[in-house]
Amino acid sequence: MAQDGTLTRKILASFAGYRLGWLKADVAAGVAIAAVGLPSAIAYPVIAGLPPQTGLYASIAPLVAYAIFGPSRQLIVGPDAATIIVMAAVLAAMPGLAAADRPMVAALLALIVGGFYFGARLLKLGVLSTFLSRPILVGFFAGISLSILVGQLQRVTGVEIEADGLIPPVVELISKAGQIHWPSLALALAMFGVQQGAQALRLPVPGPVIVVVLSVALSALLDFPGLGIAVVGDIPSSMPALSLPGTAGARIDQILIGAAAIFLVSFAAGIITARSFGERGGYPVDSDREMIGFGAANIAAGLFSAFPVTASDSRTAVNASAGGRSQLAGIIAAATLVLIVLYLQPALAILPIPALGAILIAAALSLIDLPALRGIWRISRMEFAFAMIALFAPISLGVLNGVLVAIGATFAYLLHKMMYPRDALLGRVPGHDGFYKLHRRPDARPVPGLMIALIQGDLLFFNADHVQARLRADADAMPPGTRWLVLDASAITQVDSTAAAMLEEVRADLASRGVALGLAELHRDVRTLLDRAGLIAAVGPAMIFEDLDDALRTFEATDNKGGTA
Repeated sequence: MAQDGTLTRKILASFAGYRLGWLKADVAAGVAIAAVGLPSAIAYPVIAGLPPQTGLYASIAPLVAYAIFGPSRQLIVGPDAATIIVMAAVLAAMPGLAAADRPMVAALLALIVGGFYFGARLLKLGVLSTFLSRPILVGFFAGISLSILVGQLQRVTGVEIEADGLIPPVVELISKAGQIHWPSLALALAMFGVQQGAQALRLPVPGPVIVVVLSVALSALLDFPGLGIAVVGDIPSSMPALSLPGTAGARIDQILIGAAAIFLVSFAAGIITARSFGERGGYPVDSDREMIGFGAANIAAGLFSAFPVTASDSRTAVNASAGGRSQLAGIIAAATLVLIVLYLQPALAILPIPALGAILIAAALSLIDLPALRGIWRISRMEFAFAMIALFAPISLGVLNGVLVAIGATFAYLLHKMMYPRDALLGRVPGHDGFYKLHRRPDARPVPGLMIALIQGDLLFFNADHVQARLRADADAMPPGTRWLVLDASAITQVDSTAAAMLEEVRADLASRGVALGLAELHRDVRTLLDRAGLIAAVGPAMIFEDLDDALRTFEATDNKGGTA
């Protein structure tokens, strides 16, 4: 029984300590979440060439699954721009996939993404949430937003655009200016203006909700289909049955690779949202536990004919602002959307496509974080360069390849940081204890006869040559009479065999100059490896020190005796 209670607490974590007084706030928040989520639920599937009802399905079953298995009280899952556009690229990369088969493959992708989440949780890979650096994510999301913007040209103008990329579609639109359907463009511009006005005036009703209601009303009054303005069309007025999706003829290797790309982007976007609201709400976010919630949400999406989902920042923000206290708000939102599917299908059928394009344009613009890009430029030009690589990769190479480039840029960024560890020479400041970097403290002085070198980073095969060059440069700059060079290893937590061989070469080079090499404050694992490599024996036990103070005392003692250790 105790085990059952523990399992229940883990599964229904977001309902722990629920109070009846929270019910009113949760119901109000749930209705608000449904109202705000409805426009994006209908609009986002268009990006991937999916029917609009799949977005509604992706906003219902995953909410219930996360409410049961997710750890957060406030987080709301659903369709996400970054995730949907990566999925669109995955589907586009499958040649011969018929439009009618896209929903089935999208559902299968969601199922596999959910499996990846559970597999990553079993392997305790929550650390993946920090794998893509903030500059690369900021740049990547900005690049995705530009891709979304370009993708709306056809929907808001009525002109069929065949070119890909950023500039070619614009050039094609200009060349086909005579084909622009001006009523569609005028409607899109008007609805975009409504959204911006609602945001500027801080109206209590979100802009996308106003756009949906207003455009449906105008469509009914003015007969938009009769004016040549495209509308959503028939939407099934029933919920999908529980089913296992098939491959629909798509290659399984393409599906698995595509699901991996979607998993990485959706997890990164979801954890960013979770941590952001966790900081605002003052509660911790456990990446490993979030994987369970996200995994359950995606499996539910796959079983109910939807597509991959992740945490939704807009819906979570509405939940927080409306005072939602638990995941009951998510369940209420799901129930509200079910009622909309069952009873408001005729209204959704006449929703104009240009209005959805305006909603997507506004959503895409919100993904471009110009203040963050300016901050990265101010802080680090190198990190800004990686952000630009991640920005232009989805545009120039396609979104799916852009994911790979972003991952490659992350590796390049990490390797660059690790390949060139900082180093410094240390000395003493008269009247003060401890050791200080000579280049940072003008009053610091080297100890006569003793050179102390600090390496701030691990010693591994890819940076061994750089570190060796720096140590040789230090040796070349040693003043006459230097007898010891002590390496401060306090910041070195890892060493491999290549680095061990490099240190032996440094020791031999110093010995040829009449200088002894010492090692101070070795970590246990580092010392074990250097001992196996024979360096500890070559240096000699007397030149292995607990810390720099121990090294200095030993040096002064041997100096007074006029000898060496």
